[in-house]
Parts: sequence; structure tokens; C-alpha cells
Amino acid sequence: MFKERPLPIILFCCVVILATAVMQYQQPDFSFFDGGFIIAILLTIFLKDDLYTRIFGFTGLTLVIVSAFYPQDTVSTTHMLLQHLFSAVVIIMTMMLVVYLKRLYRTVEGEEKQINALFEYATEGIVLTNGSGQIILVNPEAERLFGYDKSELLGSPIEKLIPGRFQDRHHQYRNDFYKHPSSRRMGQGRDLYAVRKDGMEFPVEISLSHFNNKKEHFVIAFIIDITQRKEAEQKLLQQKEQLEKVTNDIRKLNTELETKVEERTLILREALGELERSQKELEEALNKEKELNEIKSRFVSMASHEFRTPLSTVLSSATLIGKYRNTEDQDKRDKHIRRIKDAVKHLNDLLEDFLSLGKLEEGKVQVQLAQVPIRDLVLEVVEELRMNLKEGQEIDLNLNGQAVIETDKRMVKHILINLISNAIKFSDPGKRISIRIYDKSPNLLMEVQDQGIGVAKEDMEYLFSSFFRAKNAFNIQGTGLGLHIVKRYTDLLKGRIHFESELDKGTQVTVELPLQPSDN
Repeated sequence: MFKERPLPIILFCCVVILATAVMQYQQPDFSFFDGGFIIAILLTIFLKDDLYTRIFGFTGLTLVIVSAFYPQDTVSTTHMLLQHLFSAVVIIMTMMLVVYLKRLYRTVEGEEKQINALFEYATEGIVLTNGSGQIILVNPEAERLFGYDKSELLGSPIEKLIPGRFQDRHHQYRNDFYKHPSSRRMGQGRDLYAVRKDGMEFPVEISLSHFNNKKEHFVIAFIIDITQRKEAEQKLLQQKEQLEKVTNDIRKLNTELETKVEERTLILREALGELERSQKELEEALNKEKELNEIKSRFVSMASHEFRTPLSTVLSSATLIGKYRNTEDQDKRDKHIRRIKDAVKHLNDLLEDFLSLGKLEEGKVQVQLAQVPIRDLVLEVVEELRMNLKEGQEIDLNLNGQAVIETDKRMVKHILINLISNAIKFSDPGKRISIRIYDKSPNLLMEVQDQGIGVAKEDMEYLFSSFFRAKNAFNIQGTGLGLHIVKRYTDLLKGRIHFESELDKGTQVTVELPLQPSDN
């Protein structure tokens, strides 16, 4: 639209302006000569610079205003002013219209240049075909890719760029695409190939798009040469295969090595196991020896005290009996005889505890299950121990639950004798001792409660240790084995023992025994 040589147009516009001004001056009664100014402004549409449009526009506007003051004879001044005012408005509107059109065209021209630049300098080959599959436009990159000049491609069928082995199928693909057109992005899983002018094939990626113009269908193909990518992929595939081979070899070596390591580890583990067993056995032997030495030491200390007292009693009583020879001294002899019997019974109890502990330690104690009338057994034990009650002491017996259970009678009797004897021994005269036997399925509960001296909290955790004596029980006869043996017997019977005590307020011991023996 814009002229490369604007000088002729500028000169012509100047002539039109000048001629219009002269005619307007000679014939001031006629305002239609103002149209010459409008013609000059319209001619500047062919000049690129807006400056010329403004120059000729403002020049025409000035001349119109000046001509409005020329003297007229036939037309009134008001009429002439209105005519020239209208001309001035038309000139201004014409000038604005021309400026707007020139700017609009420059915008369109700029966009067209951008589109052309995008087309010309694109790094992808671009080929435009019509509805018949003929090439109507190619960009320089497409010429470079295929080795053709533009003149050799324009008007040719698109199959010219497709290898011969694919051309027959491509006709069908192209017809189907025109019937059902759709945009297709690059890299949709198809291996596509194109052919150059020299007949060499090369792999490509193609993106298709379509549009309609004046009822005619066009297809745009964007083409990229992916030869280097395919070569890189091939190299990568080869490297992958080599890596897999190396990996398999390494895996085999690792498997062989792991097998050898496992064999060595197994041998080492067995050796370590033997060493650990030996070490454990040695530690157990050392611990047992240490424990045995400690038990021996405690036994010697306890025995020297516990055995000395009843033996001294026996000796002194036997000596005194020999002095009472008269008949009237029979009461005194009976008194010393009772003392000797009590001392001997105490010594027997001590020996029984030692024998029981020895058998337990040696593992010689076996559970012998039988149907035990538990009520009769409890009554029997209570009757045996009544002679040990201190003055004013009473036994409160409460028997409930099953009359017969399957257990070891000897162990249960020993447990009851020990618990009841402790309740009597550690309670003051006049105190009540409660014994309660009842069921709490699946167990039988035996509770022995006293109002004796109790046990301090710090001694509770050691109560079931062998030879342990609480701090407040040192002055009371005992071996410190009773509760230890009770605990061992209870464990053998698959039962549990629970101990509750408060210093100077009494103790309650509860033993739970299964009503029926377990399978394991």
C-alpha cells in the first residue's frame, strides 16, 4: 500500500492544495472547492509517515478558516461560516480517518511480517497442501530437509516426499484424514520416514493441522528430522543391551559369591553358635558356682544360728531332766520334754526345707497329678497346725468352690502348711488368721491373711529368693526357704502367687491353681 517513492504524491498533494486555495480565493461564494483539501488528505494514505497527513490536514483546515473571512456579495456571512465550519469538520474527520487506517494497516503489515518471519525462519519444515494433496507452500527449512527448490515442490503431490513403499497406503491415509480431519501432535508412537531429492530416506516426526478457507480445505504439516535422535536411541539401546549383559554377568558372579559367602557364613554362624553355647554354659556354670557359694555362705550363717538354738535347747533340757529325780518333779520333767520335742520338730522342719530345696535344684521333683479332695486337705492341715497357735490366736476358715480338683496333693499340702505356719509365726497372740478357699474359673484361689508384722516395701521383691529374711523378721526363727519353695511348687503346678503386705498391718498371700491341668 505504501509507496517506496512518496515524492510524486507529495508534489501532487501540494498542487491540489494550491489549486483549491486559488479557486477558493477567486470564487469565495462556492464552498465545494473545499473538497480539494479532502482529496489531498486522502492521497496521503499512500504515504507511510503520519506527518504528511497532519501537514496537509492542518494546511487545508487553515485555508478553510481563512477563506471564511473572504468578502461575499451574494451569500450572507452566517451562511458562509456554516459552510466552511462543515468543511473544517469534514477535513478533521478525514485526517483522523486516514491516520487510523494507516496505523491499522501498519499493524496488519507488522503481524504479516511476524507470520512470514515465523514461516521463513522456523526450525521445522512446514508444508501446506490443498484438498487434492498438492503442495502449495513450503518454507526454507522444508527445502533444506528435502533438498528441493520451492519451484520443484509447488504443485507436486505430497507423496513426492514419501518413500515409494509407503505411497499406496498414504493415499488411503490422506483420503481418510480429509474425510475426518483432526489435529495430530508430534511423537504419537508412529515411526515415519520421508525421502529426499537424492532418494535417501530419513526418520521424521510430523504434526498435522488443518483449516478451511473459502470452502477449500488445507492441511499444514510440521516436519522435524529426527535422524540424530534415532541414532542416539539406537546407541542407547545398544548400550542398554551391553549393560544388561554386564549386569547379568555381575549377577551371576554375585550369586556365586553369595553362595560362597552363605556357606562361609553358615560355618561361621555354627562356630559362633558353638562358642556362644560354650560361653553361655560357662557363664551359667560360673553363675551357679557363684550362687552356690553365696547359698553356702548364707546356709552356713543361717545354719549356725538356726541349728545352734534348738540344739542348745535340747542339751540344756536333757541336762536339767537328769537333775529332777523325785516324783514331785514330774511336771518339770514334762516341761523340758516338750521343749526337746519342739526343738526336734524345728530341726526336722529345717531339714525338710533343705531336702525340698535340694530336690528342686536337682530337678528331681515331679508333679504327680491325682484327684485331691481340697476341702478335706485344708481341714487336715488346719487341724495339724492348731497346736502351733499362740495364745488367743484363732483360724477363720471359709471353704467354697469345688470339693475335688486334679493336682499334686503333696505340693498343695506343703504350700498350705508353709503359708499358714508363716501367718501363725509372724502374728502376735490374740490375732485372727483368715483362710479362704474359693473358685474363680478356671482357677482355684487359696487366700491366707494375717494381722502380723507385715513386710516393708523395699523387701517385697526379694521375698521369693532363697534364704532371704525380711529386716523385721531376723529375731523370728526361720530359714528363709519357705516362700521360695512355695513359689517353686506353685510354678510346677502352673499356678500363680500374689503377695500383698503392709508393715505392722498384716499380710495376704493368694495362690491360684488351675482346676484342670493344662495340656502343656
